[in-house]
Formats: sequence, structure tokens, C-alpha cells
Amino acid sequence: MLKQTKDQAKRMPEASPIPVNATTNATARRSVSVRVGSAALQRRNLLLFALLGSPALIWFLAFMVGPLFSMFYLSTLEWGGLLAQPHFEGLANYLYFFGDPTFLAAAKNTALQVGIDVPVMILLALMLGYFLNTRPRGYRLLSIICFTPALMSASAIAMMFLGIYAPAGIINTILSAAGLSGLTRIWLANESTALASIIVMDLWSGIGFTAVIFAARFASIPREVFEAAEIDGASHWTKMWRVAFPIIRDFIGTMASLQFIWILGSAQNVLLLTQGGPGNASKTLGYMLYDEAFVSSRLGYSQAVGVLLFVVGLLGMLLIRRIFRSSD
Repeated sequence: MLKQTKDQAKRMPEASPIPVNATTNATARRSVSVRVGSAALQRRNLLLFALLGSPALIWFLAFMVGPLFSMFYLSTLEWGGLLAQPHFEGLANYLYFFGDPTFLAAAKNTALQVGIDVPVMILLALMLGYFLNTRPRGYRLLSIICFTPALMSASAIAMMFLGIYAPAGIINTILSAAGLSGLTRIWLANESTALASIIVMDLWSGIGFTAVIFAARFASIPREVFEAAEIDGASHWTKMWRVAFPIIRDFIGTMASLQFIWILGSAQNVLLLTQGGPGNASKTLGYMLYDEAFVSSRLGYSQAVGVLLFVVGLLGMLLIRRIFRSSD
């Protein structure tokens, strides 16, 4: 039986081996087909991205990049108004900064405004936002009250502060009633108080709104984090600065950057209250840009001021970003 099985095995045809070249060719064909399919998929994705992203890209180029380059170009012109013939002056508008007393006063006032507004606003808003996050009694109503200035128009706020700062306004009335008539003054027409009055208005307008946003960010921190700190005996002050602050450090930097940019270039409060007066006591670079362009009709010089504000704003944002950068 064993011999017969061996004979049958000998008579069975041997399996022919698969040629090496055929295996290599099949593998190559599969590799090529995969590459072709991947390239086709990439082309489809690129076409889809171009189709969906082109409107936003066109809008960005037309309304962001285009005006930015136009501002740089216009700053090199001597242009006395829309009906006047512009002349190329190179860097003359920038060199004029150093001998312009109006510019020097505006730069000083802007530095004071930004240097006071941004730190005070962020600090007070951070503490108020933490207080709102603790959910004291009536915190919902308090949040609405804090957010109210953001719902008011700039002209309405300006009218309210005109009533406060008027010669017979709220401040002078309270001082007179308290027997401090010697401290009363025309707040918006006094060189020593005009800019301070603008700064107070900025703070009133921005602290509550920023505090509500900070409260929302504090609320995103897990409650277990604060409960663990309470178990360790941490006070509210410690929880705010030692626990919460490191967690939301980047967010604080973002809010500080937004407030910095807004205050640096804003002209509405100065325009509505003092128009830069008395003299140049409350004139800022943001208002100077408006005044040079629409009142004095010095379009080229106004755009030079705009370029300076752009550069200062960019450098300021980078500095704020570096200060509040997380250590992680």
C-alpha cells in the first residue's frame, strides 16, 4: 500500500512555480494604481477646497490685504483731499512726525490712555469675572448690569457722560453738596482732567463686558479644581491667582490684546466728548488719524499715522502674547 502511494505521488504533476517577474509586475501595477488614486483624491480635495474657500479668500484679499497695502502706499503721498492731485513724497510724512507738536502730544496721550486703560480694565474685569463665577446671590442680575454698556450705543454713553461732566453735572453737584466746591471744575474743558475723563469713560464701557466674558471662561474650569483647592484651605484670592489664573493665562492675553487694539485705534470717545481739546490735551493718535483725514484733508499724513498705529498695534500684540504665554 505504501509503495502504491509513492508511485501515485511520483505520477502527480508538480506545481509550476509563479514567475518572479509576474509577481513584481503585479505589485508594481497595484502601487501605481494606488498612487494614481491618491493623486486623483488630492486633486478632488484641492478643487473642493478652492471651490469652498475662494469666496472667503477673495473677500480677505479685497477688503483686508488690499486696503492694508493701499494705506502703506497712500502714506507716501502728499494729498490735500479727494479732489486734489496727489504727489509722491516718499518718507516725508514720517519724517514730519518728529517736528509736529500735535503728533507728539497725541502720541503721549495715547501712551497714557493705553497704559492705564488696558491694565486697569483687565485686572478689574478679571476680579469681577471671578466674583460672578462664584455665583453670589443675584449674580444673574449683576451679569446683565455689567453687560449693559455693551448694548448701549457710543453716542448714548457719550451723552450720559456729558451730563456727568457738565459744569452743573452729577460730579460737581455731589462735590458742592459735600462742601467741596473748591474741587469742582469743567472736567472736559480742563487740560489736566480732559484725558482722565476719557479714560474713565473707557473703563466704564469696557470693564463690565470684559468681566462677563471672563466669568464665562472661569465657568469652563471644572468645579473639581476649585473644590480640591478649598479642601487644601485656599482662599478666594488664592484660587483666583494660584489656581485659575495659570489655567486661563492665554485667554487673558487674548482679551488684553483685543482691548489694546480697540483702545489704541479708537477715536469715538474723543470725538464725541472733547474733539481732542482743549488744545491737544485729549487728542490721541486714533483721533488724529480721523482729524487729519476728514477735517484737515491731509490724507497722506493721516495714512502715515495709520501705518504707525498698525506697527505699534502689531508689536504690542506680540509683546502681550509673550507676557501671557503659557509656560506649558
